[in-house]
Amino acid sequence: MTSRVKIARIFAHDATCRPGFWTGEPVAETMTRYLAELGLSERGQLFDYLHDDCRWLPVWGYQHPEGKEAFDVLRGQKRTSFSQPGCFAECAGLAEIEAYPWPNPEHTDFTAAVAQVRQHHDKAVFTGMWACFFHIAADYFGMENYFMKMHTDPAQVEAVTNHVTDFFVAGNERYFTQLGDDADYFFFGNDFGTQQCLLLSPDCFRRFILPSMRRLITGAKRFHKKVIVHSCGAVREIIPMLIEAGVDGLHPLQARAAGMDAVSLAREYKHDLVFIGGVDTQDLLVHATPGQIRDEVRRLRDLLGPSYIVSPSHEAILPDVPLANVIAMAEAARE
Repeated sequence: MTSRVKIARIFAHDATCRPGFWTGEPVAETMTRYLAELGLSERGQLFDYLHDDCRWLPVWGYQHPEGKEAFDVLRGQKRTSFSQPGCFAECAGLAEIEAYPWPNPEHTDFTAAVAQVRQHHDKAVFTGMWACFFHIAADYFGMENYFMKMHTDPAQVEAVTNHVTDFFVAGNERYFTQLGDDADYFFFGNDFGTQQCLLLSPDCFRRFILPSMRRLITGAKRFHKKVIVHSCGAVREIIPMLIEAGVDGLHPLQARAAGMDAVSLAREYKHDLVFIGGVDTQDLLVHATPGQIRDEVRRLRDLLGPSYIVSPSHEAILPDVPLANVIAMAEAARE
């Protein structure tokens, strides 16, 4: 059985299938060290060594003929913080938003991305435009301004969010049309949670975020893709909305965030979602022994399986995670 078939069975909630494994995406420094320790020369060899079932291949493809950015949220200024006022921080009205030079999805070229996906025909490829519309919309105002404008100027927030989402919906349609059936999963991400709670209320999420998510999900489903949503943090309150909107998988299960414990998530949602992640990267993968890592993977498999893909609780594995612990995670995933 290929990895692609196995992960498809997991997303079909096949009770006879064992969990899958996704290493995540070690940052450059981590990757360099792991390759050196194993005597390997390139990143694909590490994933093969770990028997990784998945490949994450996000696409962008935007190539403006004059080299302009797709979303110049600061009008060319250098970013200093997420709070920095964006170009709509003092927006006078909707006419200003409509006059902004929004990116044209016809300036995308996905030829190279499609060719890359086709190199991994036996793997479960997570792909599509990353579609981080929430963060981009926030940057146009500055984060504090963005949240305040949800209450003082909601039409402005909706207009900016719609324009940003328009680009990703149209871009994905061009990409999936070219891609065809060569990948089965649309994976996109926005971080809606802190360690303790959501960044915005469930009501604001329902009004300002969920409509865009529905549009992206509907677009992917037209091409028969399963949809995986990424959000770090404590997102427990919005899981029912994600399921209702058509989300098939949730990543990364930030294990130490409030309400994201595997016991209660499994009890309430394991028959509705495939969970990807959950192996704590904040403490466990950094400080535990390989034996303790194996025990934790077994615990998660027992709770969340078979609708589960073993993976770290954040895909960006940092240099403080010992290679031995990543190997232990991978070995326990395929026991």
